[in-house]
Amino acid sequence: MTSRRKFIKRSAATIGAFTIVPGHVLFAKDEIRNATGELVQPRIVAPSDKVNMAFCGIGNRGGQILRAHNETGMINTTVLCDVDMGAKHTLRTLEAYPKAKQYQDFREMFEKSAKEFDAVCVGTPDFSHFPITILAMSQGKHVYVEKPLTRTFNESELLIKAEKKYGVVTQMGNQGHSEGNYYQFKSWVENGIIKDVTKITAHMNGKRRWHGFEVNMKNYPVNPVVPETLDWDVWLMTAKKHGYHEDFVNGQWRCWYEHGMGALGDWGAHIIDTAHQFLDLGMPYEVDPVRIEGHNKLFFPMETTLDFKFPKRKKMPACTITWYDGQNNIPQVPEGYGELEIDPNIPPASNGVMQPAKLGAGKEIYGKDLTFKGGSHGRTLTIIPPEAAKDMESKLPEVPEAPSNHFENFQRAIQGTEKTNSPFEVSGPLSQVFCLGTIAQRLNTKIKFDRKTKQITNNKVANQLLEGTPPRLGWEQFYKL
Repeated sequence: MTSRRKFIKRSAATIGAFTIVPGHVLFAKDEIRNATGELVQPRIVAPSDKVNMAFCGIGNRGGQILRAHNETGMINTTVLCDVDMGAKHTLRTLEAYPKAKQYQDFREMFEKSAKEFDAVCVGTPDFSHFPITILAMSQGKHVYVEKPLTRTFNESELLIKAEKKYGVVTQMGNQGHSEGNYYQFKSWVENGIIKDVTKITAHMNGKRRWHGFEVNMKNYPVNPVVPETLDWDVWLMTAKKHGYHEDFVNGQWRCWYEHGMGALGDWGAHIIDTAHQFLDLGMPYEVDPVRIEGHNKLFFPMETTLDFKFPKRKKMPACTITWYDGQNNIPQVPEGYGELEIDPNIPPASNGVMQPAKLGAGKEIYGKDLTFKGGSHGRTLTIIPPEAAKDMESKLPEVPEAPSNHFENFQRAIQGTEKTNSPFEVSGPLSQVFCLGTIAQRLNTKIKFDRKTKQITNNKVANQLLEGTPPRLGWEQFYKL
């Protein structure tokens, strides 16, 4: 068993030698030291070289992300880590990269193999993103983290600050944020096509994993037989100790407040992302659970309608985003809406099944003069009704093409040739919006949020949930890095 203290005491000098790059790039930042006083030196990789990457979470969705990074042809997969290295969903990855070093505990991975990677990809359950990510950043490692960034508001806040402190390249894995919708939305806002937005509806109405759970459930399910290949204690990480059950692993963790972020955290990052960034929404001052059906204290509701209320920003009017999830919780759409086209590039769930929905994942954006509809991920917007779209056709600006996909964008940022589209300074506040939404779901109550102090002002329990359940003994040190 590796020492649980040594892992945060690694010297940055062991991270690896610098590739020769221009001096203005190397020495642009002041000297940075981590919590233990050691020098942190993120490695900048020359465009002619490949980025050495470690992957934490290599099965199911983590495996999909790993393969997408490798398809860029810009990386070497040098280290693999997963809490279950003998499961069917991880064996495929292990067989594909037999030369990569293998670990079951990410702390041991950093302690023994930090020299062998420049960047870390975190494809683990939502609640376990933070410990791996903050440790990586404190050791000068660039990080790609699957969405949502974290499970709690405070964890995102700490990662936003760490990004500034450690100077590493960061990217959250909402892949559409480097595709057509990103560049179209940005261009249409800058050219006054999207303006004076006062209302947005966003929805994901497909079947979720917890649909069918017993709403009256009062305790976590327990199966005393833990798979021999699974390290259940490491899987729990910072979470409060509880028994194993198959309804926590392999994607099922998304059902539970203590482990996942429900439909909102899962899909909101693919639907609300561009509106949040380019309309400069920031934090809501109020989140109102307009409709909660099938409320339970342990897992997410069967159906949810949430109003996120944002104030006026500079010359932009106040705006409300209304979020809908649940198979029968369908928002009303405007006349002339037509059909919502589904992006064929959206990756399926970890079980390989994309559940059909009555409306599909998407959004409607209501401006003063124009109304828009859009799908999820990188799907571009359409002006509705068709007559309005035809009238605007000659007035629309030319939208630049994406220079790279989300994975290439991350790699090129490490090489210094691009900036990431979803760094923590952008994706962190977006994830914090989702954290506020899940608190309103969990307590089934309206919350009022002070955007300056970043505190919930009308409910003590809700305010405590900004930090969440205190980490288990031995894991609190991650919150001090």
